Amino acid sequence: MLAAAAVAPRQRLCVAFSGGADSTTLLHLLARLRPRFGFDLCAAHVHHGLSPNADAWLEFCARQCAALGVAFHPFREQVARDHPAGLEAAAREVRHGALARVACDWLVFGHHQDDQAETLLFRLLRGTGLRGAAAMAAVEPGSPGRLRPLLGVRRADIRTFAQAASLEWIEDESNADPRHARNLLRHRVFPLIGAAFPGAVPALARASGHFREADGLLGDLAALDCAACGGWPLQRDRLLALSDERVRNVLRWRIREMGGEAPARARLVEAVRQLRTAEEAPLYLPLGAVACCAYRGRLWLEPPRDGAPEQPLAWRQEPVQRWGAGVVRFEPVTGAGLGRAALQRAVDVALVPRWPGLTLRQDRGRPRRSFKNLCQEAGIPAWLRPRLPVLRVDGEAAWIGEIGVAAEFRCGPGEAGVLPVWQR
Repeated sequence: MLAAAAVAPRQRLCVAFSGGADSTTLLHLLARLRPRFGFDLCAAHVHHGLSPNADAWLEFCARQCAALGVAFHPFREQVARDHPAGLEAAAREVRHGALARVACDWLVFGHHQDDQAETLLFRLLRGTGLRGAAAMAAVEPGSPGRLRPLLGVRRADIRTFAQAASLEWIEDESNADPRHARNLLRHRVFPLIGAAFPGAVPALARASGHFREADGLLGDLAALDCAACGGWPLQRDRLLALSDERVRNVLRWRIREMGGEAPARARLVEAVRQLRTAEEAPLYLPLGAVACCAYRGRLWLEPPRDGAPEQPLAWRQEPVQRWGAGVVRFEPVTGAGLGRAALQRAVDVALVPRWPGLTLRQDRGRPRRSFKNLCQEAGIPAWLRPRLPVLRVDGEAAWIGEIGVAAEFRCGPGEAGVLPVWQR
């Protein structure tokens, strides 16, 4: 597994160390392999404070690491007992948040084949899609990446190895509590399934691999469909020439590419329905972590509206100024943008939102245009207009984001200039 993940010398591996049989076995195995592969090894333990034995567990883990010469990172965290998804989900959320703070190249988990089967069945019972049914991957590249070296090993075999190696571990009493959904599956449902179908656990784990492969193929299809639709932003008519299923697949894939969680299928179904019924009308559809936007034949996804600052933001020659969830960069140029000398002579220079009666002349000899007309000509949808930054110089609009520079403030040939660029 380490070779398959291309774990290199001096890379930093951190074991998620609960002190149970699985993570204890994993830690000892990696400690033995450390000289062979040359990686640096540490372990992180999260003290949730949910068990009266939590302090003793932390001390046990610290002793184990000290005996193996492994750096130990303890975390004491508070778990919200009123979490809407339940105590299990709250503890998992806190645990992952703590592990994310460890500086490492790989987080290593002691998940095994039984965990994989339980995860798949648990998610299927909740109506998961292909991505969820893919369950856990043995190798997940990233920053940090995730490794699960024991994912193909049964729980019983890990216990047998740990006992033969005279390893010590702790038993979390909460793992026997059937009030937790996973424990109910582990202690009551899986014994019944295993009695009737002895090969159920490896079969379910194998099925998760099939689901992962299918999910990857859907991602490849989405990328091909995006390219055929002109890339982002997409050509709306080309996208809607695809089947509803492929349109939803494109949206779902793009949301994940942007780092968000795909919304429920029902929301995507409604989004596609509105896209089809609205024809060429402008559309702004919130989809959880993103919004689906359609305007003038184009379709794209963007973060939800972040709004513009309510108060003017004075500009004092800074190279970057925050604006909402984005920034305005002031790039030095020559013969383009705003004349730097004129800006330096001005008394009041500030980034502000649009104001009533705002106008701007884009070229000398042409009339001033209203903000609304400028936006229409530039193809800026109505929902984006309140967020546009305006650089106001002594009461006049010198530049509007995504529209351009006013003719009166434009830099002359060979003159030092400043080009504002809005990155949203």
